[in-house]
Amino acid sequence: MSAGGSLAGMGSGRNISSFGASQGAGYAIGQGGGFGFGQGGGFGVSQGADFGGSQGGGFRSGYAGGLRSGLGPSFLGSPGGSGGVVPGDSYGPGFRGPVSGGGGYFGGPGPSFPGDYGAPEGLFPGNEKQTMQNLNDRLSTYLEKVRALEAANTDLETKIRDWYEKQITSGTIGPDPDQNKYFETIAELRSKIQSPSIDNAKLVLQIDNARLAADDFRIKYENELYFHQSVQADINGLRRILEEQNMARAELEVQIETMTEELSYLKTNHQEELKELQGQAAGQVNVEIDAAPGVALTKRLKDMRADYEVLTEKNRMEAEQWFIQKSLELKREMTKGVEEVQTTTTEVSEQRRLAQSVETEMQSQLAMKKSIEDSLIETENRYGVQLMQIQLIITTTEEQLSQVRGDMERQKTEYQQLLDIKVRLEREIETYRRLLDEEG
Repeated sequence: MSAGGSLAGMGSGRNISSFGASQGAGYAIGQGGGFGFGQGGGFGVSQGADFGGSQGGGFRSGYAGGLRSGLGPSFLGSPGGSGGVVPGDSYGPGFRGPVSGGGGYFGGPGPSFPGDYGAPEGLFPGNEKQTMQNLNDRLSTYLEKVRALEAANTDLETKIRDWYEKQITSGTIGPDPDQNKYFETIAELRSKIQSPSIDNAKLVLQIDNARLAADDFRIKYENELYFHQSVQADINGLRRILEEQNMARAELEVQIETMTEELSYLKTNHQEELKELQGQAAGQVNVEIDAAPGVALTKRLKDMRADYEVLTEKNRMEAEQWFIQKSLELKREMTKGVEEVQTTTTEVSEQRRLAQSVETEMQSQLAMKKSIEDSLIETENRYGVQLMQIQLIITTTEEQLSQVRGDMERQKTEYQQLLDIKVRLEREIETYRRLLDEEG
């Protein structure tokens, strides 16, 4: 507070302190809202933004004088602070008198009131004296409010400055606490979150594609497995046919052996009968050597021998041809069966290789799917933690911003109340002035 004078009523001798504020920092409400630090004291309106300094003025004055009986100083001090809606504008004109060069009420340099106003029968007789006392009381109350608000101003300035220094020290905010930086940070964080979200969507799409490919390979595997089972059934059928052919071949071999033995047996019997007949024929020749029928018997034996040989040769050739024919047929069937078995074996091997390749590819796709899912889970967890941290920072910043806005609204309300009081005081001072002019 600066040096203040007194305001004396008509002979009452009641002193009240003037309200002068030193050049301390004040709260300037700017176009962006918030508090601004400047060279003007009190509550002023300036061009500053949130926590932005400017030369905003307010309800302040410099060295104030008073209306003292018999003296001539100014009403409210010498050079005061520049207040008003914009920097440099004052709230009201000063009252200049011929005695001193004191400042006006909330304004710049202004005149003072002249003369001696100490006698009871002077300027304000009767009701005017009571009015003056009421004005003094109200002015005293107003000055007390101003002091309380200035003290609250100083305390709040200290708190805001301490908080701001703490935020700068901790690195939460920079030297210029513009709220646009918070929005830029939020936009940057949102862009950072959007990029992993796009990557997440791509990973989900890749997983879906891998799942579709795995389903496709599974269908192909099932189809190939069905073909493999069909070929395996055909192979089993051909194996049964081959076994039947082998059994038929064995039976034919047994029959060939039997017929060969029978042929040998016939040959043996034929030789024995031939020898026996030759022996009988030789005995008869010895007995009946001169007999004429001997020639016919020999011829008959030769004919029988020739017939037997022809019959034997015919049977042998027929048996040999039948055996050769059956052997050829059996060989053809066996060759055909072997070729079919080889073809089927080749197809089975090819199908088995195809099934193995499909199984390998399906395993690789499943492994890739598992890897992508693990990567997706890890990415979601990592960015979830980052998102929680960002949300915590945003919540803390919003709480601080809400607190600052609440303080700003409270200060704005108090400022409006003071502005209303100022307007009423200006009207009352105008009444003073009018009464003084009338008495003068």
